[in-house]
Amino acid sequence: MAGSSPSPERAPGAVPAEQALLLALSERPEALRELGALLRPADPRSLLGSAALGELAAALGERGAPPRREQDGAEPPGQDAALAERAESVGAAFLLLLQKLEAARSQRELGTAAVGPGLRRLLGHAFIFAVTHKEQRPWSTAGTRAVAQELLERLLRVEGCGSVEEFLRGKEGEEEGRFGVVMGLLKQELTKDTWKRNPASKDVFSWALLRVSRPWLCPHLERVLPPALLLSDDFQEENKVLGVRCLHHIVLNVPGADLCQFNRAQVVFHALYNHLYSREAPLIQAVLLCLLDLLPILERCQRQQGHGRATAPWDQVLQLVLTHMEAEYRLALRRVYAGTLPTFVTRLGILIVRHLKRLERVILGYLEVSDGPEEEARLGILETLQCTIEHAWPRMPCRLPVLLKALLRLLWDVHTERGPTPEPVRAALLHRATQCLILLDRCSQGQVKVLLEGVHSSCEENRVRECLRKVQEST
Repeated sequence: MAGSSPSPERAPGAVPAEQALLLALSERPEALRELGALLRPADPRSLLGSAALGELAAALGERGAPPRREQDGAEPPGQDAALAERAESVGAAFLLLLQKLEAARSQRELGTAAVGPGLRRLLGHAFIFAVTHKEQRPWSTAGTRAVAQELLERLLRVEGCGSVEEFLRGKEGEEEGRFGVVMGLLKQELTKDTWKRNPASKDVFSWALLRVSRPWLCPHLERVLPPALLLSDDFQEENKVLGVRCLHHIVLNVPGADLCQFNRAQVVFHALYNHLYSREAPLIQAVLLCLLDLLPILERCQRQQGHGRATAPWDQVLQLVLTHMEAEYRLALRRVYAGTLPTFVTRLGILIVRHLKRLERVILGYLEVSDGPEEEARLGILETLQCTIEHAWPRMPCRLPVLLKALLRLLWDVHTERGPTPEPVRAALLHRATQCLILLDRCSQGQVKVLLEGVHSSCEENRVRECLRKVQEST
């Protein structure tokens, strides 16, 4: 192949990156092996200072990427021997280039601050290749994973970083790390028409994003928010959950003022709210956890814009959640809903009185049904009832007969049911039910004690009598 060997006029080892680029672009199977032989004797200054270094890194990244999917996003075929060998050769070429960079810096021929566009692209493409192949994936093998792990470790050593987080965000005293470069290289792979064609793009994006926290993430908001929304809007549940987790990370690590600009928070809210109609427990859990952190930000945005509390999205979300909870029969979803409901009640405070009728029906329905050995739904609903009594205690006396009957029935069921529920779980149910009874007694000025006098004397179950005794002795 023309240009595959150094010209005789050049000094030994002064191999231009243009020749390496031609080999990287070649479709011949042995071209990548020839590339390694070409790079080993190359002069670091000639190689790393070449204008073609960025194109060489891009060509290597393209050769080392997984097989591209069709436009419909169909799963690519599994890794075969030829693809694995090609990926390992690409990883070896990246390692050689980083060795040249490390040697140049160790000899003080190239400082750590002297990173031009070509070197930045080299570091970015090497990082993308390493993250693409480091985990168990359909396109990876034991050999590619080993090369990818070695490449990632070499990247950190070359940059003088102690962790991937430091590599991405930048070392102390530096303005930026390599996260912006990585996101810039991924930009064309994360559009509406392209992100499904490269099966690794979403993994690299999310893996890098989740390792950049505040305050380093804020400058990159415009680059990371659209891909996260794109992932969350997919029809596949796996992509939806991944997108929502990315959105949650952005909400937690970007200042609320930046999220409020250009109605970004409102856009994220609508994207999450639409997912509340889903029937998949992992997605609902991710959405509710994200909403719990987004809603306070959105509320501040509306307050600054002059909207009253009546338009707050808390009520809108809780109303829909309670509607779904009331008719839900799947135990997995009941556990997810019950686990997040106490936080909603606490965040709303006294304003939970707006939803008391529907909330009461949900509490009564969930207390009646056991959801398995761990009783996660019942425990969550008992915590919800406790929070409701604490925040809306003036409205509790009128609901005392119904709630007292439900709690006593729960105490009885816990003792009479002979299921697989462990003893610590039974004890937790009894404790929380007892605390609810004590709170009801306090907010009703002792009415619970009066109603329980006859029940306590006629009860034959020792543990039930013990719970009732604690209520009677409470002050």
